[in-house]
Amino acid sequence: MQKVIISSNLQQDIINAYNECEHDKTFILCDETTAELCLNALNAKQVAPDRICICDGIEGQLIVIPAGDDNKTVESISKVWTALSTGGATRHSLLINIAGGMVTDLGGFAAAAFKRGINFINIPTTLLSQVDASVGGKTGINFCGYKNEIGAFCDASSVIISSEFLKTLDKENILSGYAEMLKHALLKEKEMLAEHLSFDFDFNSDSDLNLDFEKIQAMVAESIAVKQKVVTEDPHEKGIRKALNLGHTFGHAFESWAMRHNCPVLHGYAVAWGIICELYLSAKKCSFPTDTLHQVASFIKENYGKLGITCDNYPELLELMTHDKKNKDNTTINFTLLGGVGDIRINQTATKEEIEDALDFYLF
Repeated sequence: MQKVIISSNLQQDIINAYNECEHDKTFILCDETTAELCLNALNAKQVAPDRICICDGIEGQLIVIPAGDDNKTVESISKVWTALSTGGATRHSLLINIAGGMVTDLGGFAAAAFKRGINFINIPTTLLSQVDASVGGKTGINFCGYKNEIGAFCDASSVIISSEFLKTLDKENILSGYAEMLKHALLKEKEMLAEHLSFDFDFNSDSDLNLDFEKIQAMVAESIAVKQKVVTEDPHEKGIRKALNLGHTFGHAFESWAMRHNCPVLHGYAVAWGIICELYLSAKKCSFPTDTLHQVASFIKENYGKLGITCDNYPELLELMTHDKKNKDNTTINFTLLGGVGDIRINQTATKEEIEDALDFYLF
C-alpha cells in the first residue's frame, strides 16, 4: 500500500520520500503547465538543458509533456518511455510525477510498464489529483476515444499532498477536484456531506480565490482517508472498490462525448453531472432520499452548470456507457448507486428507459 503524506513541510517531505526510494537514476515528469506554475514551489533550478534540481538536492532528467487530458495518449507515454530508455534508466531508477491527474495516471503507467516496473513518487498539484487520480494505484491512458482504456494497478511509493499547489489553480480546477470530494462525502456519512455542501467558495475571481486553504487541506485528508479505506479492502476493484465509481458511469460518458465533439470538459465537472444522474437512479431504484437528491443536484447545478447535450445525444451517450470497464459485458451497464448517504449499492443495473429518465432529470 502506498504511503500518503499530508505535508506540512513540502520540500523536506519530498526529500524524505526520495531517500526512502531506490534510485540509481532519477527522472522528473511534469506537463507544460506544471513546469510553468508549480516547480517554483520546489525551488527548482535548471542545471543542464534537460536536467533540473528540486528541493535543493534532488537532481534528475526533466521530461515535459503537453498539458491536458487530450494528451493522455500513446504518443505521450511513448515520449516518456523513450526518455527513460535513452536516459539510461534501469529497473532501479525512479520516476517523480509532478502535476495533475493526467500526469500521475500516465506517469504511473509508464513506470509500471518500463522494465516491468520501476519506483515512482506522485506529487499531485491539482485538487482533483490529490483526492482521486494520484491515490489508489490506478494508472493508465486514454485510447480510441475512451477514458483510461489501457492501464494497470500499480501503487506509487509515496504520494505527497500539499495545499501549496492549490494556490496556483483557477476556480474551475478547484471545483473539478471538489466533485470527487463530494462523492467521497456521499459514500461516507451525512455529516461529511453537510460540511461539503456548506463550504464557502469565496470566488472573487480566478486570480483571487480567497479560499481557506488550511481548511481545504484538512478536508482533503478526510477525503483521501475515505478512498484509502475502500482501496485497502479491495485494491483491484473486485467488489467494494466499485463504490468509488459513483457518478463515473454517466461521468465518463459525458467526458468522452465532450472529447469526441471537441468541447472537452474537466473530469470533475463530468463526475459532478454524473452524480446527479446516478443519485436520480438511486432514488428510483434504491429509495435514496429525494430531499438529499434535490439538495445535491441544486448544489451541482449552481456551481458546475450543465453540459451542452440534448435528448438527440442520448443514443451516443448510451453507446459510450457500454464501454465502461465496470460492465460485465457490452449489453448491461453497471452502476454504483446509494440507498442513502453511506449506504452503498454496487453492481446495480438500469434499463435504457431509466437511463434516459436520469438524463432528462439532469437536463431539466
